[in-house]
Amino acid sequence: MSNQAIEVFRACIPLFNALSDTARQDIILLLAEHERLSVNEIAEHSNLSRPAISHHLKVMRDNQLVEIEQKGTQRYYSLSLNKSVEQLKALIQIVESECILSNPEE
Repeated sequence: MSNQAIEVFRACIPLFNALSDTARQDIILLLAEHERLSVNEIAEHSNLSRPAISHHLKVMRDNQLVEIEQKGTQRYYSLSLNKSVEQLKALIQIVESECILSNPEE
């Protein structure tokens, strides 16, 4: 496997960690149904506490999965998946070119 492939895999680790939590998956799916939501609105659809949701949103924000829009005292969260999708596409492409296509027995 090339150094480039290893770098692409390693670069995806934080994203995989962020996506591996079911609560964050639920938040992504909820935000996919709505243009934007506040922490309180997300909490209304969840059995998690507001502080727990804020923690998950911070992890998601750190991994550029959501973006924040400030309106007065309220912060609204919306999905921001373009960078993550491009990162995953790069991983798929390198896996196809270096792992699958180079092993025709499968």
